[in-house]
Amino acid sequence: MRVGLVVVSHSARLAEGVVELAAQMAPDVTVLAAGGLPDGGVGTDYDSVVAAVQRADSGAGVVLLYDLGSAQMTAELAVESLADPGSAVVVDAPLVEGAVAASVAAQGGADRAAVAEAAASAGAPPAVETGLAPEAGAPQTTRLTLHNEVGLHARPAALLVRSIAGLDADVRIRLGDDEADGHSVLALMSLSARKDDTIDVSATGPQAGEAIRRIEALAERNFDE
Repeated sequence: MRVGLVVVSHSARLAEGVVELAAQMAPDVTVLAAGGLPDGGVGTDYDSVVAAVQRADSGAGVVLLYDLGSAQMTAELAVESLADPGSAVVVDAPLVEGAVAASVAAQGGADRAAVAEAAASAGAPPAVETGLAPEAGAPQTTRLTLHNEVGLHARPAALLVRSIAGLDADVRIRLGDDEADGHSVLALMSLSARKDDTIDVSATGPQAGEAIRRIEALAERNFDE
């Protein structure tokens, strides 16, 4: 079972677009849109949100994201009306970035609290850092050239994060002077690594070697493009 997601928006098209993007990141996660009014107008509909939450819950709980203030109120009222209000949570997060981060976390098997935290953390500046001090212990490293058309952008970044989810390893991806957490889709995207760029991958921890192997395998098959 994986945590489900519900996108609450005043616009049906906006909600559906966010769901489409999140589904590309997490094909095994139930992500549902609850946007607009039943007649197609702009607004939020309480009954539609409740129904979406109920459908999205496979037993691991649901995280709801919203676009504007009144959508938050509708989402919170829907959660309060559930038989078990503790099974769902409304998260204050940027809608697109939060949905991407949450969907990847859910795909990796994170629990509801961790999925909610991933969404909320998406509002912080991307974790791209320069001049980091070396990690304790000798890291395992590899250097890879990106041959896929879109480089390390949305879907490839999500694939990389999913490939190492659950491993006991701290993974860092470096492009030039910039370095990003290999477990963060948004940080990886912020590197702006493109086709033919060369990235350096380092990993520390008990499963560092497995993390390196999985990332090398992804690059070898061009991130399934």
